[in-house]
Amino acid sequence: MKHIVIIGNGISGITAARNIRKRSDFRITVISSETKHFYSRTALMYLYMGHMKYENIKPYEDNFWKKNKIDLVFDHVDQVDTISKSLQLKSGNQFAFDQLIIASGSTSNKFGWPGQNLTGVQGLYSYQDLETMEQHTNKVKHAVIVGGGLIGVEMAEMLLSRKIEVTFLVREKEFWNNVLPIKEANLISRHLRTHHVDLKLETELKEITGDEHGRVNAVLTNKGETIPCQFLGLAVGVSPNINFLSNAGIEVKKGVLVNEFLETNIPDIYAVGDCVERIYDLSGRRNIEQVWYTGRMMGEVVAQTICGDKTKYEPGPWFNSAKFFDIEYQTYGRVSNELKPDEQDFYWEHADETKAMHLVWYTNSNAFKGINVFGIRLRHECFDRWLREGRTIQYVLLHLSEANFDPEFFNRYEAQIVSGVIAKYPAVKMEINA
Repeated sequence: MKHIVIIGNGISGITAARNIRKRSDFRITVISSETKHFYSRTALMYLYMGHMKYENIKPYEDNFWKKNKIDLVFDHVDQVDTISKSLQLKSGNQFAFDQLIIASGSTSNKFGWPGQNLTGVQGLYSYQDLETMEQHTNKVKHAVIVGGGLIGVEMAEMLLSRKIEVTFLVREKEFWNNVLPIKEANLISRHLRTHHVDLKLETELKEITGDEHGRVNAVLTNKGETIPCQFLGLAVGVSPNINFLSNAGIEVKKGVLVNEFLETNIPDIYAVGDCVERIYDLSGRRNIEQVWYTGRMMGEVVAQTICGDKTKYEPGPWFNSAKFFDIEYQTYGRVSNELKPDEQDFYWEHADETKAMHLVWYTNSNAFKGINVFGIRLRHECFDRWLREGRTIQYVLLHLSEANFDPEFFNRYEAQIVSGVIAKYPAVKMEINA
């Protein structure tokens, strides 16, 4: 019987295992050194905040795996031997495979700062990171977070829930304005401050200092400021977790290189999820996408291929969602942080500074390119369909109310937004009427 081995029990690896089982009677083994059972990584913050317990974030009962004949091995893969088709584990055991799926995820970035290995300095990606954060923030009064991304916002909310003061160092002009257009980045900066985050913009970490016990006690910034703290959260992105693949003969750059079928350069070896770097281009998408739903989609695709239905990974238009404290954020298509010469846009913001919408389209064709929305829930299926069909901005405006996903008694703002677009671009009204 063919033996499929999967390295990693995150969303991509487990999705692959589940879908292979649905389609075959192959032997399936999942190896992970993070946890014994799959859990929802996006819910880690709610464990720390006391909103959930660990058993609440496991989507499947522990007996699910035995019932579905998926073997779980709690161990670490030290080496992959592609010649003998075997894995060397930290425990000393070896595992033979017929086909291998690498789903090893990511690790938090460090950039060589002096003092970065002091106790109390860490990122937040794995369950072990959460346990370490729990330990190292006990009795802490002041924490510093470095980096302007989504993990940093989560860490800030977690720390503040425990009455720990938070200083946030962001090197950009406004929060996340390397991703968001400046008005939206400014909206989020203001919102963070309303939650008592001490946000220091255009400020970079220079050095980390420690006490006589080897624990962080302050950070030094590029502006010459010393900020005392007992915990430092690193939220400066993640990188594919691929160090264990050195000398394996599997081609890597930043991540494991794969083609459109998620195949590596070695026959019978695939890669999915955060550790992947595509060698082919997909319009409007980056070659490394470390997002929960892309990992799930890759798991589904690789399962089809392994089970005899060779399938290309074609995720469609880009989308993502997140939460900045009280403000929910969604994006569909592509809205760059700076408007390009061939684009037009319209930005609307509510007076309460918690709701906004930013529409972008191509000037010559009026083809809709993308939308960012804050504090208003939109239907993913609408924008995915409109982007796939190449709809115009006029079409989107005419049907904007159909995409609203907010409950019945929420206020609606489509009329204000449409009238605002028409006021700025009168030609849009003419085409809508036509």
